[in-house]
Amino acid sequence: MPRRIHLTHFGVLEAVTTGSAVHSVTAWRKDPDPRGIIHNLASSQHHPARVTRPAVRRGWLEGGPGPGDRGEESFVEIGWDEAIELVAAELERVYSTKGSEGVFGGSYGWSSAGRFHHGQSQLHRFLNTLGGYVSGLGDYSYGASSVLLQHVVGRAEDLMTEATTWESVADHTELFVAFGGVSEKNSAVGPGGVGRHTTREAITRARRRGCEFVSISPIADDTFAEAGAQWISPRPGSDTALMLALAHVLERENLVDREFLRTHCVGYSVFARYVRGDADGLPKSPEWAAGMCETTADTIVVLARRMARSRTLINVSWSLQRQQYGEQTVWAGLTLAAMLGQIGLPGGGFQHGYGSTFDVGLPRRVASPPALPQGKNPEPSAIPVARIADALLHPGSEIDYNGTTVRLPDIDLIYWVGGNPFHHHQDLARLRQAFRKPSTVIVHEQFWTSTARHADVVLPATMSIERDDFGAGRNDPDFFPMPALTRPAGSARDDYAIFCALAERLGVGESFSEGRSVPQWLEHLYTGWRGRLGELGCAVPPFEEFWTRERIAIPVPDPDQVLLSAFREDPAAHPVKTPSGRIEIFSETIASFGYDDCPGHPVWRRPQEWPEADEQHPLLLISNQPRTRLHSQLDVGETSVRSKIGGREPARLHPADAEARGLEAGDIIRIVNARGSCLAGLIITDNVRRGIVQLSTGAWYDPDPVDPSFCRHGNPNVLTPDVPSSRLSQATTAQHAAVDVEKWTGPVPELVVDKRPEFVPDSGARADRAHGSGARR
Repeated sequence: MPRRIHLTHFGVLEAVTTGSAVHSVTAWRKDPDPRGIIHNLASSQHHPARVTRPAVRRGWLEGGPGPGDRGEESFVEIGWDEAIELVAAELERVYSTKGSEGVFGGSYGWSSAGRFHHGQSQLHRFLNTLGGYVSGLGDYSYGASSVLLQHVVGRAEDLMTEATTWESVADHTELFVAFGGVSEKNSAVGPGGVGRHTTREAITRARRRGCEFVSISPIADDTFAEAGAQWISPRPGSDTALMLALAHVLERENLVDREFLRTHCVGYSVFARYVRGDADGLPKSPEWAAGMCETTADTIVVLARRMARSRTLINVSWSLQRQQYGEQTVWAGLTLAAMLGQIGLPGGGFQHGYGSTFDVGLPRRVASPPALPQGKNPEPSAIPVARIADALLHPGSEIDYNGTTVRLPDIDLIYWVGGNPFHHHQDLARLRQAFRKPSTVIVHEQFWTSTARHADVVLPATMSIERDDFGAGRNDPDFFPMPALTRPAGSARDDYAIFCALAERLGVGESFSEGRSVPQWLEHLYTGWRGRLGELGCAVPPFEEFWTRERIAIPVPDPDQVLLSAFREDPAAHPVKTPSGRIEIFSETIASFGYDDCPGHPVWRRPQEWPEADEQHPLLLISNQPRTRLHSQLDVGETSVRSKIGGREPARLHPADAEARGLEAGDIIRIVNARGSCLAGLIITDNVRRGIVQLSTGAWYDPDPVDPSFCRHGNPNVLTPDVPSSRLSQATTAQHAAVDVEKWTGPVPELVVDKRPEFVPDSGARADRAHGSGARR
């Protein structure tokens, strides 16, 4: 059987296929550092948990739309014609009675590495043809920093696509200070796909040249081993206090580049008064920070002096802003870099996201790859993505957001394509209650995830290996054709085919499809893109040639780019995109909002999830990204399943904490707090600091039938608080939670998450949905 390549979010694979199934996969021969996550794919395609036919929750099918016991009821499998009719009739009902404010277009973008079959684009284009939808603001990945950075240095997306390249780091950086580490596992994945994994090579080159790495993280192996990093492990949640103490040393010892602060920044004097203690009588000294950080004052002083005498790059991972007051870590890190005066110099300055995703540190391409246009959303209502449960539970209430007041809309229908909110949202028992409020939840899904199990209508979607597409990762210059490797499993259809059928039924077929098939769309989008590149003087082959190649290269104008180099050279001619045109260490705009949880300059605020404040839960949960899958994708795959202990997600604990609780490696443990609990399999290691338990996200939520706050599989988001980072961003705080750990002594419950839900025969009973009369009152 011939081998064929295919782009995924975690690398390019070479697949052996039978026409109906992927038989086996190996890493692409041109990837210098392939990752084992690719082996999840072949083992998942025909897993018993695959959705193979349209299915409808029995209570919704027989009783009509309305709030219901989602997550508990059985399903009825139906044919595609009936499924299309049911969904179309329900969309007609909601748009006619509630308008576009009644429809939430949920999608989180990771559903396909391909750019045409990108689930979010498909859904939003479809809903825009119907009149619009309630959209989401920000994201779960860097939701706090994306709002903050636009006020203080510019758009977060620009900072990442224009990041100082790993080439520059390898050639020029002398000291790389990584708050939150430089994660090997996160560097394995990237939005849109990963062609070749090159981060390890760059770090190895930098280290051989003499660059020193400092990893500031509660997890020792959260940085590539090749970095040989010094490990500093402050108490989680105290990073801002540590940064303020470093700033105090720089200010006290006159190690600050005052000329750069004068010419390129605004507001340093206000911040300096706070750091010195002039403003509140409390100097933010190393001695002040040492107790909170549980590190020594000497460690802080020595690091500050090393930073001042070296070409220093300060990196803040995305993980540090996924906590209460998460904006402060990013702002304080940027301020430290400004104080050193090296922003815009090769190998120096500030970066947000090295190690958080593969693409940060790649040079910017001349253009992004072609993608399906989404159209314009005429519905003005939008909510911060992490406030979806609030919107469902408290429609009509108001929240602060980025200097405005957001009224939470009355959502009657959720349409979700791509993504799994029962993976990435906090306090899942609360989300489960929220998902019972709307009249209807419709999802396109490949597997029976918890999101599918909490829906009313589940439409089986193809995997990317089952459809024609093309793709390239964000900033990745490798652009791949992606012909389908196999036929669809069961009766699965791609999202485009589903929406075409719905659009035809609803009378907007031409507006949605423009009369094009998938092959015609791919050629149309590519040809238009090729023309635009030609106008820029960049030649790429015609579509027919591209489709037969392994890949083509998207040109890169400046392979040695340095973040904010033009701004450094001439801040008047090349201002940053802030109100002042300069880096805002003090932001008049943010200060004017009057938020006590995010004032006008970086400050220390102790998070509520602080173990000393909760004697019953003395450990801090670190809910980071997994090593064996992307988020929750393909959790039933070979690599992910092999990492489990007794079928449960592995959790890591320091030997001293395990001994104090009478625990041994391999035990099934219960992690618990006031919000919920979950089971996990125990790994004991000194690669985590004392006082924490590390449990990665992504285990498919498997709630106990009696107690939905108890996950039998190991999803940490039954434990995390559903509170915002601040009123500025309303972003997720799912990184940390105060917990305790105990040995599970009862019978180990059976998992159902890797099985099909209960199905019942089609009784033929139907609510009359004509003109919406099936809605419950």
